[in-house]
Amino acid sequence: MTKSIAVLHTSFVFINVEPVFKDLFAELIPDVRVIDFVDSDVLAAVNRDGGINQSHIQRMVHLAEAAESAKVDLIFSACSSLGPSIDVARQMVNTPIIKIDDAMTKKAVAQATTIGVMATVPTTLNPTIDLLNQWAGDENKKINTRPFLVEGAWGILMSGDRPRYENMVLNGAKELAPQVEIIVLAQASMSRLAPMLAQETGKDVFSSPRLAVEYVKSTLEKL
Repeated sequence: MTKSIAVLHTSFVFINVEPVFKDLFAELIPDVRVIDFVDSDVLAAVNRDGGINQSHIQRMVHLAEAAESAKVDLIFSACSSLGPSIDVARQMVNTPIIKIDDAMTKKAVAQATTIGVMATVPTTLNPTIDLLNQWAGDENKKINTRPFLVEGAWGILMSGDRPRYENMVLNGAKELAPQVEIIVLAQASMSRLAPMLAQETGKDVFSSPRLAVEYVKSTLEKL
């Protein structure tokens, strides 16, 4: 029987701007049925409010509950910023939920102790760092994280000026690289830059999409 997954989106970025997950699902799990659930304003609300509050958490719980009502086998949350709300949603639904950054952060902790965390949206930094610290705690390992926000780059990407956006991120990576062992990209929207950043900085650069979809695949195979 064909397995099905629900993908929880907090904007239309991964549907209209960067269809990275659509491409990866087609490549790695071509037989899976994907249902998208979108709250196109909740990420903007988090940014407006300067962080996650109870109303944002409730909206993500509602998305997860709607996904469970669709009787999917697995729920995949595609937003780093709303990661903490997924901890609550996991308590409210019975369907397994995977966070976009679960696999990436676990791998980063296994490989390094000083980890750079790059973002173009400030609300993704703390959830990613929290996940890194969570995995480190599970492994009884002490890590140091170095957050780096590329200010203004997200707005440039949304305006359609991709070359300028990429140059801003690259300059940020070059500044961060000497301070860390590896670099973690806190947003899936940055993932296409990972090979270039690794080449230009000489550091391993981790991005979440492929690792996340590989994790989704392996989890589905066990269900």
